[in-house]
Amino acid sequence: MSRDRGPLDNQPPGNQPPGGRPLAGRPPEDRPPAPDRPGDNGPGDNGLGRERLGHERYAAEIVAQTALLSGLVAAADPRVGVPSCPGWNLGQLARHLGGGQRWAAEILRTRATRPPPDRAFRDLSPYADEAAAPLAAWLDEGAAALARALVDTDPAEPLWTPVAGGTAGFYARRFAHETLVHRADAVLAVHEPFAAPADLARDALDEWMELGALPAMLDFHPHRRALLGPGRTLHLHADDGTPAGADWFVDLTGALMAHRRGGGPAAVSVRAPLTRLLLTVYGRTPARGHDVTVDGDGALLNRWLSTVGFG
Repeated sequence: MSRDRGPLDNQPPGNQPPGGRPLAGRPPEDRPPAPDRPGDNGPGDNGLGRERLGHERYAAEIVAQTALLSGLVAAADPRVGVPSCPGWNLGQLARHLGGGQRWAAEILRTRATRPPPDRAFRDLSPYADEAAAPLAAWLDEGAAALARALVDTDPAEPLWTPVAGGTAGFYARRFAHETLVHRADAVLAVHEPFAAPADLARDALDEWMELGALPAMLDFHPHRRALLGPGRTLHLHADDGTPAGADWFVDLTGALMAHRRGGGPAAVSVRAPLTRLLLTVYGRTPARGHDVTVDGDGALLNRWLSTVGFG
């Protein structure tokens, strides 16, 4: 397995589950989850109890995005490699996501105060040669189980999360985005176009910003402090006619990384369709191409994307 990006990535020390690896995403470079609101991020409030799109909507998206993925898995060869998750094939990607969904459902059902074992969705070597039809059905079953567990749990219920101070609502938001991005991995692997609900894509970008800006991340990844410095700002703009607010401003000029919704003069600006921006920020596609425009300090953009990758 190579790089793993997912719900438990970038966890601060003391909050890592057994094995110390993230929960979903790509095969292994450790990274974690996110708070929940637009606007400036600030220390002391990780936002894990808030849900931007609503608990039931997140649960429904987990089922819907998994159904799209399972349909693709059923029609494809599970042995096809997944370029955006080096070291995994399509069957292993499905086992990783489905195992992670079942893991989260167990946390919710048991109101866990410690993480349950996670080896089943981290060691994917047993799943190199999966059968498509049973795997697709297994994926749908896991998504349904997680959705039921979420709907049966008060989103404000405190329980163990990879970031301190979390509640059940954390798993709703994190796994909606986790499932969306892993579906993108599968779509890219079979060379089909990827589309996503605009509000879900924007929320996934918000979560990525929030997690990457957690002050604890600088303690867990001290090398990220090298990103901070005078004049280091980035503006990301979705330019495909999505509603106002599809802009993000990242400020690296202070003692901590900061972000907000909105634009402004920046050292580097990136314009791309919303889903392309999502895939680029989540490290699935490069920051170049006919549908991506970069103005300004491209080296800063590349350094930020490669250093603060999360999910």
